[in-house]
Amino acid sequence: MEFEGKRILVTGGTGSLGQTVVRRLLTGEMGQPAKITVFSRDEAKQHYMRLSYLNRQVATDEIIYRNFQQLLSFRIGNVRDYSSVLQAVREADVVIHAAALKQVPTCEYFPFQAVQTNIVGTHNLVRAIRENDTPVELVVGISTDKACKPINVMGMTKALLERIFVEANMGSTETRFVGVRYGNVIASRGSVVPLFLDQIACGGPVTVTLKEMTRFLLSLDQAVDMVFAAARHALPGEIYVPKVSAARVVDLAKALINGRDIPITYTGIRPGEKIHEIMISEEECYRTVERSGYYVITPMLPELRSAPIDQPALTSEYSSANVTLSQADLHALLAPYLDEKPGDVLA
Repeated sequence: MEFEGKRILVTGGTGSLGQTVVRRLLTGEMGQPAKITVFSRDEAKQHYMRLSYLNRQVATDEIIYRNFQQLLSFRIGNVRDYSSVLQAVREADVVIHAAALKQVPTCEYFPFQAVQTNIVGTHNLVRAIRENDTPVELVVGISTDKACKPINVMGMTKALLERIFVEANMGSTETRFVGVRYGNVIASRGSVVPLFLDQIACGGPVTVTLKEMTRFLLSLDQAVDMVFAAARHALPGEIYVPKVSAARVVDLAKALINGRDIPITYTGIRPGEKIHEIMISEEECYRTVERSGYYVITPMLPELRSAPIDQPALTSEYSSANVTLSQADLHALLAPYLDEKPGDVLA
């Protein structure tokens, strides 16, 4: 079991993905960690996350609750602050790096803030590990489809996160730096599903940017599955990409409206948005392989590639423009949310 007896640090651990990672770690499915530390800058989110475990009531939560009492700790800090990052990694064997500014319009209006968190923060993490005597064996960096052929600030900063992680493996024999890249996570904080549910609860209209807009869709647990797969199997500098479905955003809205008399209005593309997302570019295809049910982008730096690729996994870009979900498929995927009230999805 990969995490048996390991001390695990989750940066951005109070975010939607971070919380799901922590919940899954507490089940022991990857082995029983010695310690799990949530590292974030928001004391209120840490407080409520702690309370959520203290108030567990359901019998099936008993293992998680007991493990929380024994294993889970919280540390206030900011990836922008090198000293707080260094203090945290001195007590970690594994780091899951989920801290980020991720809202596309926010990053467009405050680009340097995105640079400081997504790029400088990532550099601080790598520097703290490489320049000091730390016990860190593995770092998994969380990226996004927006990092592929980026046109927005968020994607540009995440693209550089990926490159910082790849280069971090050069000359590093003690620590393995790997990444994961995926699309829209259903019901994560700030995503479109909670927005649409709120608009539906108010009687509409549901606001969609463009009729043509498409997105990849996966659940939070699918995202964590990929983090764990990369932890198990990724070689230094590799980026794991899921094989997931894509849908038109307007079809997503229609599935959530679920036959009610609620209008849809089109508002136009937001600052920095793409019409279609690309998970793997044409340029990356030639160095992409399949492994354990995932696409794996091997490093651009030839020094880090383990072997030549005779048969790439893809011959063209992996784009959400290739819509694969029908309206019936969307209804099945969104079934947990169709009768939800606003605020019931993960906050």
